[in-house]
Amino acid sequence: MEKKLSWKQALLLFSLIFGMFFGSGNLIFPVHLGQIAGAQWGPATVGFLLSAVILPLLSLVALAVTRSESVFDLIRPLGHKPATIFLVALQLCLGPIIVAPRTATVAYSFSFANWLPKGQQQIGLIVFALIYFILVYWSSTQSTKLLDIIGRYLNPIFLAMLAFIFILAIISPMGSTTHQAVTTAYQGNAIAPAFIEGYNTVDAMAGLIFGVTIVHSIQKLGYKKPGEIATVIVKTGTLSMVVLAVVYVGLILLGTTSLAHMPISSNGAVALTNVMLYYFGRFGQIFIAVMGTLAVFTTAMGLTASFARDLNRVWPRVSYKGWLAFASLLAFIVATLGLDKIIVWAAPILMFLYPIAIVLILLSLLSPWLSQGRFLYGWALGLTLIAAVFDGLSNAPFAKDLGGLVSYTVGTTTHVGWYQTHIFGASAGFGWIGFAFFGIVIGLICQKLFGTKTKS
Repeated sequence: MEKKLSWKQALLLFSLIFGMFFGSGNLIFPVHLGQIAGAQWGPATVGFLLSAVILPLLSLVALAVTRSESVFDLIRPLGHKPATIFLVALQLCLGPIIVAPRTATVAYSFSFANWLPKGQQQIGLIVFALIYFILVYWSSTQSTKLLDIIGRYLNPIFLAMLAFIFILAIISPMGSTTHQAVTTAYQGNAIAPAFIEGYNTVDAMAGLIFGVTIVHSIQKLGYKKPGEIATVIVKTGTLSMVVLAVVYVGLILLGTTSLAHMPISSNGAVALTNVMLYYFGRFGQIFIAVMGTLAVFTTAMGLTASFARDLNRVWPRVSYKGWLAFASLLAFIVATLGLDKIIVWAAPILMFLYPIAIVLILLSLLSPWLSQGRFLYGWALGLTLIAAVFDGLSNAPFAKDLGGLVSYTVGTTTHVGWYQTHIFGASAGFGWIGFAFFGIVIGLICQKLFGTKTKS
């Protein structure tokens, strides 16, 4: 007889999933989007939700449909070695190289960065990041208590604080949402650039990474059958994403209405801090310091725990705690570079990885009809990889040094590159779609001719 999910279990898992997804990027990028979209916040919100909510939900559904425990299982049709390479690359980039250190720098930006003098900022960041990742390591070693730590204690506090901000903003809005200036990128079709902006939340890929921790937590609640686990993932994942969408809309509106009293900020952390100062004065700095740290800390825990568990599964000679220590140490080192440098270098990495992740999610969702054949996955992901390389290079700090191969911007002038000129959709960041389409077509033809053999 199938085990039924109780309301208590559903709420606990919802809080776990929400807490793992909602971190530093989810807190600051929607506010920044609200500022740069201005009066175009409506269509911009649609584009942002497509990539920051729908795609993450589909990533969880993909795990459920294929009955996979992690991204390793999703990409395994290509063979053990390619699956291992992709898993390690994804875990490194989204764990200790980008997202985990970004959580520490955002927490620092919300807190001690506002209180320390300019000359002590770097040493302050180093000390803060060291303590931060020591706590992340300790919390993640309590693997049997991970569900309780995130679900029962941290997130209810954070959600209550966030709800209070939104209620205050509704009662006393900072300004209008219809008469605010719109930046150049959003004056035309605001959906497309906002969709790309949603990449910064990294939630579509995070869904693939967090899958192992989510499945493990579901199993701890007594659900052992693959069908039961899949059902629980779909139910609780949908609930989590709906709440996440509501939070995003609120944050975007905060950013848009803030333009009535302040200029566009350099990043979302500055914008949100200014919003808190407007509503609460100096107390706002303390408020955002506590709220922001709670939000990002849960994500750091989820990332390091999933990283350690996935790599321990691939290379069991190194223990879970060993991989956890490695992730925490590397994240600490990267965090000392500061938020600005992390954001700059994250852009090309995300533009490279996101197309691959989206196609992988799509193939997984269609697997009941298309199967999980090596030819299909090889051609689809292989051709997508080509376009992804160009997309990554287009957003790299050294793009201008590539001889016009890709577009780059100097000041306010954009120099259009060969890739953006000749590949349909490339100028908007969607050149990979055509490559993926032809890859799927070729893969299906090969699959029809040579069978659906999957490498082991």
